[in-house]
Amino acid sequence: MAAYDFTAPRLFVESDLAEGLILPLERAQANYLLTVLRRSETDPVLLFNGRDGEWRAEIVPQGRKSADLRVVTRTRPQPAPPDLHYLFAPLKTGRLDYMAQKAVEMGAGLIRPVFTRFTQGERIKLERLRANAVEAAEQCGILSIPEIAEPARLPACLDALAPERLLVFCDEDAPVSDPVAALRAAADPAHPPPLAVLVGPEGGFHEEERALIAARPNTVALSLGPRILRADTAAVAVLTLVQAVLGDAR
Repeated sequence: MAAYDFTAPRLFVESDLAEGLILPLERAQANYLLTVLRRSETDPVLLFNGRDGEWRAEIVPQGRKSADLRVVTRTRPQPAPPDLHYLFAPLKTGRLDYMAQKAVEMGAGLIRPVFTRFTQGERIKLERLRANAVEAAEQCGILSIPEIAEPARLPACLDALAPERLLVFCDEDAPVSDPVAALRAAADPAHPPPLAVLVGPEGGFHEEERALIAARPNTVALSLGPRILRADTAAVAVLTLVQAVLGDAR
Protein backbone atom coordinates (compact mmCIF):
# COMPACT_ATOMS: atom_id res chain seq x y z
CA MET A 1 0.00 0.00 0.00
CA ALA A 2 1.29 3.48 -0.84
CA ALA A 3 2.47 5.61 2.07
CA TYR A 4 0.29 8.53 0.99
CA ASP A 5 -3.21 8.76 -0.47
CA PHE A 6 -3.02 11.10 -3.46
CA THR A 7 -6.54 10.31 -4.68
CA ALA A 8 -8.21 12.50 -2.04
CA PRO A 9 -7.62 16.27 -1.98
CA ARG A 10 -5.58 17.57 0.94
CA LEU A 11 -6.28 20.80 2.80
CA PHE A 12 -4.32 22.66 5.45
CA VAL A 13 -6.51 24.01 8.25
CA GLU A 14 -5.75 26.12 11.29
CA SER A 15 -8.28 24.31 13.50
CA ASP A 16 -7.47 21.50 15.91
CA LEU A 17 -8.28 18.07 14.50
CA ALA A 18 -10.00 15.23 16.34
CA GLU A 19 -12.58 12.54 15.57
CA GLY A 20 -16.12 13.84 15.23
CA LEU A 21 -15.33 17.54 14.85
CA ILE A 22 -17.33 19.56 12.31
CA LEU A 23 -15.22 22.20 10.55
CA PRO A 24 -16.78 24.93 8.40
CA LEU A 25 -14.94 25.37 5.11
CA GLU A 26 -13.67 28.76 4.05
CA ARG A 27 -15.33 30.07 0.90
CA ALA A 28 -12.26 29.47 -1.28
CA GLN A 29 -11.86 25.92 0.04
CA ALA A 30 -15.55 25.16 -0.51
CA ASN A 31 -15.35 26.48 -4.08
CA TYR A 32 -12.25 24.38 -4.72
CA LEU A 33 -13.87 21.16 -3.49
CA LEU A 34 -17.42 21.62 -4.74
CA THR A 35 -16.94 23.56 -7.99
CA VAL A 36 -13.40 22.90 -9.20
CA LEU A 37 -13.05 19.27 -8.12
CA ARG A 38 -16.82 18.54 -8.21
CA ARG A 39 -16.73 16.62 -4.93
CA SER A 40 -20.01 15.67 -3.33
CA GLU A 41 -21.44 14.54 0.00
CA THR A 42 -19.31 12.01 1.96
CA ASP A 43 -16.41 12.26 -0.53
CA PRO A 44 -13.12 12.02 1.41
CA VAL A 45 -10.81 14.95 2.09
CA LEU A 46 -7.50 14.74 3.94
CA LEU A 47 -6.83 17.45 6.53
CA PHE A 48 -3.69 18.50 8.41
CA ASN A 49 -2.72 21.43 10.61
CA GLY A 50 0.96 20.78 11.32
CA ARG A 51 0.16 19.60 14.88
CA ASP A 52 -2.31 16.72 14.95
CA GLY A 53 -1.26 14.53 12.04
CA GLU A 54 -3.37 13.83 8.98
CA TRP A 55 -7.10 13.12 9.24
CA ARG A 56 -9.73 11.79 6.85
CA ALA A 57 -12.84 13.92 6.69
CA GLU A 58 -16.09 13.79 4.73
CA ILE A 59 -17.89 16.61 2.97
CA VAL A 60 -21.18 17.76 4.51
CA PRO A 61 -22.85 20.12 1.99
CA GLN A 62 -24.52 23.24 3.35
CA GLY A 63 -26.25 24.50 0.23
CA ARG A 64 -24.92 24.73 -3.32
CA LYS A 65 -21.76 26.70 -2.62
CA SER A 66 -20.83 25.98 0.97
CA ALA A 67 -19.96 22.91 3.02
CA ASP A 68 -18.60 21.65 6.31
CA LEU A 69 -16.16 18.83 6.88
CA ARG A 70 -16.80 16.04 9.36
CA VAL A 71 -13.51 14.68 10.77
CA VAL A 72 -13.67 10.88 10.72
CA THR A 73 -10.36 9.18 11.52
CA ARG A 74 -6.65 9.84 11.67
CA THR A 75 -4.68 8.41 8.75
CA ARG A 76 -1.14 9.39 9.80
CA PRO A 77 0.45 10.57 13.06
CA GLN A 78 2.26 13.87 13.26
CA PRO A 79 6.02 13.46 12.67
CA ALA A 80 8.66 15.63 14.28
CA PRO A 81 9.24 18.79 12.22
CA PRO A 82 12.37 18.74 10.05
CA ASP A 83 15.37 20.46 11.63
CA LEU A 84 16.82 21.97 8.48
CA HIS A 85 17.08 25.74 8.03
CA TYR A 86 17.03 27.16 4.52
CA LEU A 87 18.57 30.63 4.35
CA PHE A 88 18.45 32.51 1.06
CA ALA A 89 18.97 35.90 -0.53
CA PRO A 90 15.58 37.09 -1.86
CA LEU A 91 14.74 36.52 -5.53
CA LYS A 92 12.28 37.97 -8.00
CA THR A 93 8.69 37.05 -7.18
CA GLY A 94 8.05 34.20 -9.63
CA ARG A 95 11.31 32.45 -8.87
CA LEU A 96 10.87 33.09 -5.17
CA ASP A 97 7.55 31.21 -5.31
CA TYR A 98 9.28 28.27 -7.00
CA MET A 99 12.15 28.30 -4.50
CA ALA A 100 9.80 28.34 -1.50
CA GLN A 101 7.83 25.40 -2.84
CA LYS A 102 10.95 23.34 -3.58
CA ALA A 103 12.49 24.10 -0.18
CA VAL A 104 9.36 22.70 1.48
CA GLU A 105 9.37 19.63 -0.76
CA MET A 106 13.04 19.03 0.09
CA GLY A 107 12.41 19.07 3.84
CA ALA A 108 13.16 22.57 5.09
CA GLY A 109 11.79 23.19 8.58
CA LEU A 110 12.58 26.91 8.61
CA ILE A 111 12.82 29.36 5.71
CA ARG A 112 14.50 32.73 6.29
CA PRO A 113 15.22 35.52 3.79
CA VAL A 114 18.74 36.92 4.25
CA PHE A 115 19.75 40.37 3.04
CA THR A 116 23.27 40.52 1.58
CA ARG A 117 25.38 43.21 -0.06
CA PHE A 118 24.26 42.19 -3.56
CA THR A 119 20.63 41.27 -2.80
CA GLN A 120 18.53 42.68 -5.65
CA GLY A 121 15.38 43.41 -3.68
CA GLU A 122 14.42 43.67 -0.03
CA ARG A 123 10.63 43.65 -0.23
CA ILE A 124 9.54 40.27 1.07
CA LYS A 125 5.91 39.24 1.43
CA LEU A 126 6.04 36.68 4.21
CA GLU A 127 2.35 35.83 3.75
CA ARG A 128 3.07 34.88 0.14
CA LEU A 129 6.01 32.75 1.25
CA ARG A 130 3.77 30.94 3.72
CA ALA A 131 1.03 30.47 1.12
CA ASN A 132 3.55 28.80 -1.19
CA ALA A 133 4.76 26.61 1.67
CA VAL A 134 1.20 25.53 2.47
CA GLU A 135 0.46 24.77 -1.19
CA ALA A 136 3.58 22.61 -1.51
CA ALA A 137 2.74 20.72 1.68
CA GLU A 138 -0.84 20.11 0.52
CA GLN A 139 0.30 18.74 -2.83
CA CYS A 140 3.17 16.58 -1.59
CA GLY A 141 1.78 14.80 1.45
CA ILE A 142 3.87 16.85 3.89
CA LEU A 143 2.42 17.26 7.40
CA SER A 144 4.62 20.05 8.78
CA ILE A 145 4.50 23.64 7.55
CA PRO A 146 7.96 25.21 7.87
CA GLU A 147 8.42 28.29 9.99
CA ILE A 148 8.67 31.41 7.83
CA ALA A 149 11.18 33.45 9.79
CA GLU A 150 11.58 37.22 9.71
CA PRO A 151 14.19 38.51 7.23
CA ALA A 152 17.60 39.35 8.66
CA ARG A 153 20.87 40.88 7.54
CA LEU A 154 23.60 38.33 6.97
CA PRO A 155 25.61 39.11 10.16
CA ALA A 156 22.49 38.86 12.35
CA CYS A 157 21.45 35.65 10.60
CA LEU A 158 24.83 34.06 11.29
CA ASP A 159 24.75 35.20 14.93
CA ALA A 160 21.31 33.60 15.36
CA LEU A 161 22.52 30.14 14.37
CA ALA A 162 23.23 27.80 17.29
CA PRO A 163 26.93 26.84 17.44
CA GLU A 164 26.15 23.14 16.99
CA ARG A 165 24.23 23.76 13.75
CA LEU A 166 26.33 22.93 10.70
CA LEU A 167 26.11 25.72 8.12
CA VAL A 168 26.45 24.57 4.52
CA PHE A 169 27.54 27.57 2.49
CA CYS A 170 27.09 27.38 -1.30
CA ASP A 171 30.29 28.87 -2.70
CA GLU A 172 31.20 28.64 -6.37
CA ASP A 173 34.85 29.25 -5.39
CA ALA A 174 35.00 26.43 -2.83
CA PRO A 175 38.29 24.54 -3.25
CA VAL A 176 36.68 21.11 -2.78
CA SER A 177 35.26 19.83 -6.06
CA ASP A 178 33.48 16.83 -4.50
CA PRO A 179 30.49 18.12 -2.49
CA VAL A 180 29.67 14.67 -1.07
CA ALA A 181 33.22 14.31 0.29
CA ALA A 182 33.05 17.82 1.75
CA LEU A 183 29.83 17.05 3.62
CA ARG A 184 31.12 13.73 4.94
CA ALA A 185 34.28 15.44 6.16
CA ALA A 186 32.25 18.12 7.93
CA ALA A 187 29.96 15.77 9.88
CA ASP A 188 29.41 12.10 10.64
CA PRO A 189 26.52 10.89 8.43
CA ALA A 190 25.65 8.30 11.09
CA HIS A 191 25.12 11.06 13.67
CA PRO A 192 24.40 14.24 11.70
CA PRO A 193 24.08 17.58 13.49
CA PRO A 194 21.25 20.07 12.98
CA LEU A 195 21.71 21.68 9.58
CA ALA A 196 21.42 25.04 7.85
CA VAL A 197 21.91 25.80 4.16
CA LEU A 198 22.82 29.27 2.87
CA VAL A 199 22.35 30.27 -0.79
CA GLY A 200 23.39 33.77 -1.80
CA PRO A 201 22.20 36.22 -4.45
CA GLU A 202 22.86 35.80 -8.14
CA GLY A 203 25.61 38.40 -7.89
CA GLY A 204 27.37 36.23 -5.33
CA PHE A 205 28.66 37.24 -1.91
CA HIS A 206 30.91 40.24 -1.30
CA GLU A 207 34.40 39.25 -0.22
CA GLU A 208 33.79 40.67 3.26
CA GLU A 209 30.65 38.54 3.54
CA ARG A 210 32.52 35.50 2.30
CA ALA A 211 35.17 36.05 4.98
CA LEU A 212 32.48 36.52 7.65
CA ILE A 213 30.83 33.24 6.72
CA ALA A 214 34.12 31.36 6.54
CA ALA A 215 35.08 32.64 10.01
CA ARG A 216 32.05 31.03 11.60
CA PRO A 217 32.94 27.71 13.28
CA ASN A 218 31.07 24.62 12.09
CA THR A 219 30.73 25.89 8.53
CA VAL A 220 31.51 24.08 5.29
CA ALA A 221 31.85 25.71 1.86
CA LEU A 222 30.25 23.62 -0.84
CA SER A 223 30.77 23.78 -4.59
CA LEU A 224 27.82 22.65 -6.69
CA GLY A 225 29.91 21.69 -9.69
CA PRO A 226 31.46 23.32 -12.75
CA ARG A 227 28.33 25.22 -13.82
CA ILE A 228 27.02 28.45 -12.32
CA LEU A 229 23.45 27.77 -11.17
CA ARG A 230 20.62 30.20 -10.78
CA ALA A 231 19.74 30.72 -7.14
CA ASP A 232 16.46 28.78 -7.33
CA THR A 233 18.20 25.88 -9.08
CA ALA A 234 20.98 25.97 -6.48
CA ALA A 235 18.32 25.59 -3.76
CA VAL A 236 17.17 22.27 -5.18
CA ALA A 237 20.73 21.06 -5.86
CA VAL A 238 22.17 21.80 -2.43
CA LEU A 239 19.14 20.57 -0.49
CA THR A 240 19.26 17.31 -2.45
CA LEU A 241 22.94 16.86 -1.61
CA VAL A 242 22.51 17.71 2.06
CA GLN A 243 19.50 15.46 2.52
CA ALA A 244 21.18 12.57 0.68
CA VAL A 245 24.41 12.72 2.72
CA LEU A 246 23.37 14.06 6.14
CA GLY A 247 19.59 14.36 6.09
CA ASP A 248 16.48 12.20 5.99
CA ALA A 249 17.09 10.87 2.47
CA ARG A 250 20.28 8.98 3.34
